[in-house]
Amino acid sequence: MLIPFVLFGLLLCSGTAQAADWPSWRGPSQNGVSSESDLITEWSTEGDNLIWHANFIGRSTPIVLNGRVFVIGRRGEGIGQEGIVAAFDAENGEKIWEHAYNIFHTTIPFNRVGWASLTGDPETGYIYAHGVGGLFLCFDRDGEVVWSRSLTEEFGRISGYGGRVHTPVVDEDLVIISYLSSNWGRHTPGRHRYFAFNKRTGAVVWISTPGGKPLDTTYSVPVVTEIGGVRMLIGGNADGSVYAMKVRTGEKIWGFALSRRGINSSVVVGNNKVYAAHSEENLDNTALGRVVCIDATGTGDVTATHEVWRYDGVFAGYTSPVLHDGRLYIVDNSANMHALNATDGTPHWIHNIGTVGKGSPVFADGRLYAPEVNGRFTIIAPGDKSAETIDSDVIPMPEGRAAEFYGAPAVAYGRVYISTEAGIFALGNKKARFKVKKSKTDYPRSKAPKNAAATHLQIIPGEIVTQPGGEVEFSVRAFDAQGRLIGPIDAEWTLAGPVGKLNGNKIALADKQGGGTLTATAGDLTAEARIAVLPPAEYSEDFEGFAADKSPIWVGTGSKFKIRALADGNKVLVKPPAARGLHRANTYFGTPNMTGYTIQTDLLGNKKRRAVPDMGLIANRYTLDMMGYHQQLQIRTWAAELRMAKTVPFTWETGTWYTMKMDVQIEGDKAIIRGKVWPRDEAEPAEWSIEAEDPLPNRTGSPGLYGYSPAEIYYDNLKVW
Repeated sequence: MLIPFVLFGLLLCSGTAQAADWPSWRGPSQNGVSSESDLITEWSTEGDNLIWHANFIGRSTPIVLNGRVFVIGRRGEGIGQEGIVAAFDAENGEKIWEHAYNIFHTTIPFNRVGWASLTGDPETGYIYAHGVGGLFLCFDRDGEVVWSRSLTEEFGRISGYGGRVHTPVVDEDLVIISYLSSNWGRHTPGRHRYFAFNKRTGAVVWISTPGGKPLDTTYSVPVVTEIGGVRMLIGGNADGSVYAMKVRTGEKIWGFALSRRGINSSVVVGNNKVYAAHSEENLDNTALGRVVCIDATGTGDVTATHEVWRYDGVFAGYTSPVLHDGRLYIVDNSANMHALNATDGTPHWIHNIGTVGKGSPVFADGRLYAPEVNGRFTIIAPGDKSAETIDSDVIPMPEGRAAEFYGAPAVAYGRVYISTEAGIFALGNKKARFKVKKSKTDYPRSKAPKNAAATHLQIIPGEIVTQPGGEVEFSVRAFDAQGRLIGPIDAEWTLAGPVGKLNGNKIALADKQGGGTLTATAGDLTAEARIAVLPPAEYSEDFEGFAADKSPIWVGTGSKFKIRALADGNKVLVKPPAARGLHRANTYFGTPNMTGYTIQTDLLGNKKRRAVPDMGLIANRYTLDMMGYHQQLQIRTWAAELRMAKTVPFTWETGTWYTMKMDVQIEGDKAIIRGKVWPRDEAEPAEWSIEAEDPLPNRTGSPGLYGYSPAEIYYDNLKVW
């Protein structure tokens, strides 16, 4: 039974800056609305109301903070392809700094690099970037990396070819990012998980898994809001539902089942209501697509009785709605803008702005500013019963075709900023005085009242991925039922698993690999922190010490890699065909800061009817792949583009053991990657079988194993040195 919260007035969105800034992709109030005035009503790429243009290939929404425009995108050709984060002066477009980064461990293609928008924190001035390769970077205002996490190598992030990468969210002391992941222990099942990091240090604060089996990769960006005194994180999930969580703890508050596929559209929140949309099959009728209004004041599994209204048959699966003055504006997949009454869902009008709708509109100065994929930027005057296009321009590429345009506009300092394939454009009145208002922060950081009862414990850090040796210290704090911080408390500590020796709230880490949990207990409350001690930098493993059908505590092993005893009694690591989903997977057994090492293993590929596997090694974010169907050896770092790939013919037989050796060395401004393969019962050849050079080197990266297994793959006698 759903128990409603006591309501205290209207829902409050989390405002983190004055309207002058645009610190996140949907603006300071997370609803696509700006309070700026005196904005343009027309412009042209030839110069009318175009204040500046900067060369940049962007795909997402720019953010504007403290007088600078920050963007993420791509650059280069061939072997020089890379991702880039850059900062421009918001007044004149001068480039202030740029940070280039490599793409690896992904099948996402080059034209989808820069998918997720940046997010800024007005309090620290930090900028957060989530790259398609899984790097999560925190920059200071001047472009220096404050901290970074490798989500793929540390937490088993999963990404698909579609490129759906999530935009981070900042609130109070947290930066929150979500993605599909499959790791070890209770995180073995692939799920859409939310990871909250300390925004200043990158330490894990909490991990939440509110939903069930993912139906697709998705990119819905959650919003932070406050309802009934509870600060919430609300967003669409890959299992087809919308979930609300307590933002400070990750505790699930409620869920609302919406679609038979994952949710990509981001929600918008107002007046204790959540507005969500999708363009897939509905759960309860044969119509495709729906916009829905949900009463957000519940707990548990919110049922259909908490659906306020629905608008069926609208394919609005990609864009985020705009909520303003009692109207909900949303663009469907065919670039038709729908204006709905936010109270009852009654449609007021439908207005076409192009052919493909994936970029979200913004409401500002009484008008709607709407992007369309085929380079079109439209300014609309909304009326009660109809809308009027007052300006519509197509942004061209030099070769004449329309530029791709996916990101929403950003509105700041009396200007409209857009990032497209053809560059960044700053639109506004050239005669208007440019002024940057100082950002203000109003994070509530609400603390519980004195004598509040604790209902939730939180251990910090919430997860550790490390190597043997050293000491880790933990702390625990309590929260009340409304998710408000009570503060640090005393607790009893217990440790499960071979990860080290516990001394109070400190663990002296073991000298070998293992995984386990640290538990803090205070009264009837408990909290757990996960600890993975990965193998040391120099490592040798024959798998004889593992129990059959278990997995090593490595990143991404999950259900993909298992120990098996063969008929001769020898134990090996096996990658079987996937029961569902993809046969392709990596597992990592070192930290992402490792560099300049050699890795070797024995491997055997079986045959299943006509299917044969691909199998290999990973070092410094490069893969050495023994390709079965193609009978080749390949060195690569980015499977979708083969940016620096080298391929040579190599004939090998299924059912036969081989030894594979891979070495990566950084020599000045380049990486030298070498590999060799030979039958295991023969002597190691003196010459390398394959060698590649990368002028954009991956300077660090976790060692690992790669397998594409339509038929079983065996690994044995693994060494790293």
